[in-house]
Amino acid sequence: MAKIHVLDNGTIDKIAAGEVVERPASVIKELVENAIDAGATAVTVEIKEGGIEFIRVTDNGAGIEKSEVRNAFMRHATSKITQVSDLLKLHSLGFRGEALSSIAAVSKVELITKTKEDMTGIRYCLEGAQEVSYEEIGAPEGTTFIVRNLFFNTPVRRKFLKTAMTEGSYVTDLLEHLALSRPDISIKYVLNGQTKFFTNGDGDLKAIIYRIYGRDIANEMIPFQTVEEDLVLEGFLGKPVLNRANRNFENYFVNSRYIRNKLVSKAIEEGYQSYMMQHRYPFCVIHITVPPENVDVNVHPNKMEVRFANQNAVYQKIASNIAQFLANQEMIPEAAPGKDKALKPEAEPKVQAPEPFEKERIQNNLLREESSYNHEGKASKHEEVGQFLYNNKVAYYNKEEAAPQKEQVVSPKEQDDFFVDNRVKEEPKPDMNSLLHKILGTDKPSEPSNLGVIKAKEQIIIEKPEQLNFFDEKILTREAKQEYRIVGQVFDTYWIIEYRDKMLMIDQHAAHEKVKYEQILKRVASQDTLTQTLTPPIIISVTAKEADVLHNYGKYFAELGFEIEDFGMNAYAIRGVPYDLFSYDMKELFEEILTELSESPVKGVPQIIREKIASMACKAAVKGNNSLTYEEADKLIEQLLELDNPYNCPHGRPTIITMSKYEIEKKFKRIV
Repeated sequence: MAKIHVLDNGTIDKIAAGEVVERPASVIKELVENAIDAGATAVTVEIKEGGIEFIRVTDNGAGIEKSEVRNAFMRHATSKITQVSDLLKLHSLGFRGEALSSIAAVSKVELITKTKEDMTGIRYCLEGAQEVSYEEIGAPEGTTFIVRNLFFNTPVRRKFLKTAMTEGSYVTDLLEHLALSRPDISIKYVLNGQTKFFTNGDGDLKAIIYRIYGRDIANEMIPFQTVEEDLVLEGFLGKPVLNRANRNFENYFVNSRYIRNKLVSKAIEEGYQSYMMQHRYPFCVIHITVPPENVDVNVHPNKMEVRFANQNAVYQKIASNIAQFLANQEMIPEAAPGKDKALKPEAEPKVQAPEPFEKERIQNNLLREESSYNHEGKASKHEEVGQFLYNNKVAYYNKEEAAPQKEQVVSPKEQDDFFVDNRVKEEPKPDMNSLLHKILGTDKPSEPSNLGVIKAKEQIIIEKPEQLNFFDEKILTREAKQEYRIVGQVFDTYWIIEYRDKMLMIDQHAAHEKVKYEQILKRVASQDTLTQTLTPPIIISVTAKEADVLHNYGKYFAELGFEIEDFGMNAYAIRGVPYDLFSYDMKELFEEILTELSESPVKGVPQIIREKIASMACKAAVKGNNSLTYEEADKLIEQLLELDNPYNCPHGRPTIITMSKYEIEKKFKRIV
């Protein structure tokens, strides 16, 4: 029989590191979170070879005291908590005391740190958790971590890392989310010597969304804020046109902590469900603030999972607030894109991102050399170029001001000619930025439209048409209907309506489908459903978990129109079903409802029932290519206006789109 023996510390550290350090992104997450907990207002992250060979994280935080540097790398050593009760009032991102010991166990680590009170800093080096050197050094206030050769002593783990490019993409994705989680902290990211992005740290979340996703995405985001007891939601909700095929763009943070949580994802999708087509997911950036005692972050060592004290309440508050907010917005897409709405230029960075101090020293040496060169009476290269540009710019604008303005003389023939272009054409001005790059021999600057955008090469495709401005006066109201003028029908499917300076186009099938769907759903939700008795009853067997769900939601099933009774031996008899759903396979439908209820809380009518009702409404609705009379179209519009959400059919397709008079005239070149 094998003997039981205690593992040595090195083996223990490497096993423990496997839970915390999975890849380079894990290392950076722990170090950046430590920097934030240390009060840093600016953090610089630099990686090479995807972070496998080199990682450097520099911050301007409080630093580590000399006497505590060695303690910081011991297992379960932390300054965040002192006892288990502190977990109920946790405000820091870190608290387990495992990160530094785990990182040091599988890499070569160099720490340079200095506190505000100390005259000098400390340089501390470890290899595989073994101390190599400990010495005083001149350093700026803050902390720098340099991690080299990750998993150098665990080749099996290193073997399973992906390519440098893939690992680098994981790091980029992580830092994007960290920047979104703390817009008040300046984050600079350097990849293989090139600055990938830099945030100002001025607290402007919209500017960070612009930096990461680009102008088109930022323009489609709506500011969102709601305050409830024990729950605050704030951030930006994407318009439904920003829907995606996966959940990767559902960005949410709990108490400024980047997490992934099925409950929150389901709640967000529940709030959007009236506006999304099936298998499409919303784009959002939401900060969720709850009291620390109502959320448990001590679920997994990577701290990416959390549990809420009252999951049902959190789910319902998130879903209902998002749904209510979207319901108050005008959701009619425009048939033609309008003018670009450019974001205001970003302000100058409030905080200078910390640079590695060895770079600063090299820069100072170069400045001293240039200074001594200038003392000999010669101008530097930058001064010469600056003077040259200034002289050319002044000469150009002086010439422009001195030149007499030419009068535009139009002949009688030209006045009568419809196709004459009378627009004034300005003479292009020289691009001083391009001129500078030509003189210095550097590369041509990148296009200004993508300048500073992280995902410029992989811009998210917005499914045009664009949404109407949410602050415009609402169109689909009873009051507005008085000014509707039905023009006619095209293709026996679409009705054209004139309203003030807009042309509305209504899809008769989508509109009628929405009306039928809401009528059936309203009967089910208000418990005004009839029950169809089944003879003989349907007998189904259930698992222990499903039986528990039935016990907890028994009243809920009765409200939907089901008659269920215990049949013994883990079986139940379904003796009655909702009349509106009688045509479906009741056994399959009932099992699907059970599955949905067991996976997550449900608010209102379960999604599976919504889908069945949507299918029924689709079959019952008037089809395309079926001509309606003017009276029937008018009645359909009136029924559509009575709905809470008349903008989308049950499958998420728009019921109505609009084109303004301005856009039409622009297409005909009446407006240039």
